[in-house]
Amino acid sequence: MKNIKSYPFLIAFGAFLFLYSCSEDWLKPKPKSFFTPENVYIEPEGFESIIITLRKNLKEEHSGGLHWIAQEFAASDLGSPWSQLDFYNLTPSSSRYYPFLSMFTEMYEFIKNANVIISRIDNIEWEDQSKRNRILGEALFHRAYWYYRLVHSYGDVPFIDTEIEEVKLDFQTHSRTAILNKLQKDLEYAAQNLPESIGPGEISKYAALHLLTKVYLADQEYDKAISASTEVIDGPFELMKERFGQDVDDPNRNVIWDLHRPKNFNLPNNTETILTFIDRYEAPPGARSGGLFTMRLYNPQWMQAQVKDSEGKPGMVADGPQYDSLGRGNANVRLTASYQYHIWNYKDQNWRNTSDLRRADINWVDIDELRYNNPESVDYGKVVNSDYFAQQLDTFKHLYAIPHYIMYVPMDDANARPVGGNGDWYLFRLAGTHLLRAEAYFWKGQLAEAATDLNVVRSRANALPVSADEVDIDFIMDERARELFAEEPRHSELVRVSYLMAAEGKAGYSLSSFSENNYYFDRVMRYNKTYEQKIELLGNTAAMAPFHVLWPIPDRIITANTLATINQNKGYDGAEKNVPPLETIE
Repeated sequence: MKNIKSYPFLIAFGAFLFLYSCSEDWLKPKPKSFFTPENVYIEPEGFESIIITLRKNLKEEHSGGLHWIAQEFAASDLGSPWSQLDFYNLTPSSSRYYPFLSMFTEMYEFIKNANVIISRIDNIEWEDQSKRNRILGEALFHRAYWYYRLVHSYGDVPFIDTEIEEVKLDFQTHSRTAILNKLQKDLEYAAQNLPESIGPGEISKYAALHLLTKVYLADQEYDKAISASTEVIDGPFELMKERFGQDVDDPNRNVIWDLHRPKNFNLPNNTETILTFIDRYEAPPGARSGGLFTMRLYNPQWMQAQVKDSEGKPGMVADGPQYDSLGRGNANVRLTASYQYHIWNYKDQNWRNTSDLRRADINWVDIDELRYNNPESVDYGKVVNSDYFAQQLDTFKHLYAIPHYIMYVPMDDANARPVGGNGDWYLFRLAGTHLLRAEAYFWKGQLAEAATDLNVVRSRANALPVSADEVDIDFIMDERARELFAEEPRHSELVRVSYLMAAEGKAGYSLSSFSENNYYFDRVMRYNKTYEQKIELLGNTAAMAPFHVLWPIPDRIITANTLATINQNKGYDGAEKNVPPLETIE
C-alpha cells in the first residue's frame, strides 16, 4: 500500500482498486486519525486549514530536487536537459530524469485539494458570507492555476470539478478551449471575492486578475486581457526603480540585484510583488521545502574533475569561497548561447557593453571570470581555459555564463552543500503583468501601446527603448526571457503562444496541424543549437520533433480508466485510440 501516496492521481482514477480485494467491507474507509473530511469541514477553520495546504502546494513548482520550473526551462529555447537530451525517450511510460510524467499526477492531487473546498463549501452554515466567498474564490484560483499549467503542458485533459468520493473509471478528456472557458468564469468570481490587501504568500484579487489575464490571452479574449491587466497595473503596485533591501548599502550592486534577493521579495517596500510563496529555513520542517536548488539546477558543473588545468589535472575543488558563491552546479538546465549572449544584442549593444542591468557584469559570472580554485593546481587563481579540457564537449556541462543575480541563494545551514537554500520566490510580479498587456496589445495590432508596456519594463532595467515597428512575438518572448528567467513556466508560455499563433493563422501555423508544425518547435530550433549540433551525453543524442510541444499523458492513467477514453497526445503511443474531446463542461 505504500505506493498509493506516490501516485495520488491514480487514487482519484480508482485504478489501484483492481489490485486488491473488491469486497464491500474493504472499500469502507478506515481512517488512521480523527482528521477526516467529515469532522474537519464542519466549521470555517477546517476550510482555512486546507487553504494553507493549497498555498503550500505552490512551492512545488520551484523547490526541491529537479523541480517543475527547472524542467520548463530545460525543455525550452533558453535551456537544455543535459541528462535527457533525446525527447524521443520521453514516452507515456518513461521519463528517466525529469518529472514530465509525475508532474501530471501531482497537479491533479493539488486540484483534488481545491475540489474538496469547492464541493463542501455549502455543507455548513456561514455566518459571514464574505468569508465563505473568499475561501471559495481562493480555491477556484488554485484550481485554475494548476489547470492553466496542465493545458499548456499536456493540451486536452480531463476536467475534474468536484471531489471524487467513490470509484470512478469513466473520466473523459475535455478540450483545452472548454477548460479555458471554465477557468475564465472561475477566476472572474475569484477576482470579485478575494481581498485587495493581503499578507505575504496570500492570494489577492490582483493575483487572480494576473492569472485571468493569461487565461484571457490563451482564449483570444484580448480586450478582456487588457482590462484585467490594466486593473492590476493601476492597482497598488509600482516597479522597483530604486535600491532597497538587504544589500542596499553595497555600492557594487544595483536595483536588479535587490529585486532578486529572496529576502527582499516580501518586504513591505517592495511594491512590485503580486504573489510569492513563503519558504523560510527558520520555519518548522513541515512548513519549508528542501530549498530552491537554483545553484544546483541552473549552474554549470564547474567544480568537477573534467575542468582540467594546463597539466591536464583537476583545476577545481568543491570547497572555498567560489564553491559557496556559485554552488554545486549540475547543469540540469544547461543555458543556451541565446540566453547567455544573443538576446542581449540590440542596436549597437551586445552582452559585453549592454546598458541592460539584467546582463550587467556585476550581475553575471561570465566564463572569463571563473577561476581555478584548486590550491594544488599550477593554474590556481587563473581564468579557466577550456583548451585544456579533454574534449570540447566538456564545455557543454562544465563551463557557461551564470546569471548570478538570480541563482545565488545562500544556504542557511552552514553544513549543507550549496545548492540553493530556502527562500521566498516570485510567482507573479508587476513586470510580468506589463509584458502580458504588451502581448495583448500585440495580438490586437496596437504596436505602439505594446511598445509602451515593453519600455516600462526595459526602462527600469536601463535598456534601450524599443520602437513600435520592432515589436513582434519574438521580441516579446525575448523580453520575457530577459525579465522572468527561472520565474515563469517558460515551456507553458511558449505553448500558449504557439496555440495563439496557430489559432490566428500566423506564419503558416494552424490548429489542425499543431502537432506537426508549431511555433514552440521552430523557436526552440532557432534559439537552442543543442539539437542542431546533436550533442550526445549519457547515451542520448539531442533530438526533438514538433509533437514534443506537448508532453505525454501517463499511460497508467489512460489504461486504468477502463470505462471511457482519456486521449493521448499525437506522436505518442496510444494516440490512435483517441476520441473527440468534450467541448463543454457541465
